[in-house]
Amino acid sequence: MMMSQLSQFKAGAEDSSSAGIMWCRGFLQQTVRSISTSGQAGVLFDVDGVLLRGGVLIPAARRAFRKLLDRNNNFLFPVVFVTNAGSCQRHHKAQQLSRLLEVQITPEQVVLSHSPLQMLKAFHDKCVLVSGQGPVTDIANTLGFQKVVSVEQLREHHPLLDMVDHNRRPKLPSSPLQTLPNIEAIILFGEPIRWETNLQLLIDVLLTNGSPGCAYNPQVPAQLPVLACNMDLMWMAEAPSPRFGHGMFLVCLESVYRKMTGRELQYQALLGKPSLLTYQYAEQLLRLQNYNRKLTTIYAIGDNLMTDIYGANLYNRYLGQKNAAMATTTKLVAQGTGSQMTMAVPEEELVSAPAQCRSILVCTGVYNPRSPLPSDCSVTESVFHGHKDLKLELELVEPNHVVDDVEAAVDLLLQQESLVTSDL
Repeated sequence: MMMSQLSQFKAGAEDSSSAGIMWCRGFLQQTVRSISTSGQAGVLFDVDGVLLRGGVLIPAARRAFRKLLDRNNNFLFPVVFVTNAGSCQRHHKAQQLSRLLEVQITPEQVVLSHSPLQMLKAFHDKCVLVSGQGPVTDIANTLGFQKVVSVEQLREHHPLLDMVDHNRRPKLPSSPLQTLPNIEAIILFGEPIRWETNLQLLIDVLLTNGSPGCAYNPQVPAQLPVLACNMDLMWMAEAPSPRFGHGMFLVCLESVYRKMTGRELQYQALLGKPSLLTYQYAEQLLRLQNYNRKLTTIYAIGDNLMTDIYGANLYNRYLGQKNAAMATTTKLVAQGTGSQMTMAVPEEELVSAPAQCRSILVCTGVYNPRSPLPSDCSVTESVFHGHKDLKLELELVEPNHVVDDVEAAVDLLLQQESLVTSDL
C-alpha cells in the first residue's frame, strides 16, 4: 500500500484501544481485559531508524507508544523490540528504551541479534572465539557459553600475529602465559573497533583449524563452525547517510577468506534479522505475553528492506507453510536465510502459529522514500545489500505497507485490528 493511500487509516485510530487483549508488563502480574478469546495481534519493532537515530529518539516514537498504552499504561498488544544491535546485554537495551520512550520495557521484551544463541546448546561447551565490541565475553557467558576467548586475549597470547599497527604491537610476555585451549568455533557478535586486528586473527584461526600459533594448513579438512550475528550491511545513525554495519565486516572477512583459500566462507548459523531463528524466538516472547495463546497477526515494523522487510516476509512465508510437514517447512525456509540451523518447533506450535506476519516499512531510517521500491531494475545481484547467503527474491523485499514513520505504522495497525475485531 503506497503512502498516499495511508491517510484514511489515521483518523480515529485511537478509538480501537478497547480491542484485543490487554497485558501488563511483568509476566507475574499480567491481566487480561478482552471480550474476544479467538486471538490477538503482536507487534515487532525495529529500533535504529524506527525509534532512534543513534542515541536520539525520533519524535514520532513517543507519540506512537502513547497510542499503544491503555489508561493504566499497559500495552494494548504484546510488543517485542527486535534489533540487530548486539554490543550490550538485553537489560541495558530495555533500560535505554524505557528511558527514551517513557514506557517501562522489560528485558523479556527485547531481542538482540545474539539472543537466539542461547538456544544453540550444542556449542555451549565448546571453546569459542568471540569477535565484536562491548562486553562480548560477558554476553557469551550470559548466553550459556562456558569456554570463551576474546580476540584481545588471543592477541596477548600470540603477540606476533597482529602486525599492522606498529605502535600497538604487543610486547613479548616476560613469562609464558597459560596456554589457550584449541578454538572449536567462532562467534561474530558485531563489527569490531579494529577491523584489521580481527580480520587477521580470525583468518589465522580459520586457516589453522583453531590453533593460530601454528602455520597455515591449506588442506584443512573441515572449516571451523562460524556463528554470525547481525547481517546489516548498513544502519542509520545521526549521519545523513547510513553507516557501515557488521554485514560490511562480514563482506571483508569473506573476501579475505576467499582470496586466501579459493573457497567460500561457510556459516553454521546466521542470526539476527532476517534470520528465521530470530523471528521464531521473537514469536515465542510474544506468545509468553499472550499467555501462550495463539496470535492471529504479527506486525513487523522496520526501516531496512534487506533485513526488516525481507525477514518479516520470509517469516510470513514460513507461517504459510505451517501445515506442511515440519521437516519440509524447516528445509524450505532455511534456504531463504542461508543458515544451516533452524529452531526445532514442536508440531503443536506449528498448528497454533500466527496466520500471518505483515511487514511495515517506515521512511525515517535506511530506506530512502525518494528511491523507488525494489523492481527488476532497482535491485539486482550487483547492488543487492543482503548477505551473500540470502536469496534475492523481489517479493521478499516488497513491504505490505509503506508509511512515513512509526506513528503512522501504529495508526495503521490499530485501524487494521479494530476492523478485525468488529468482524468477530
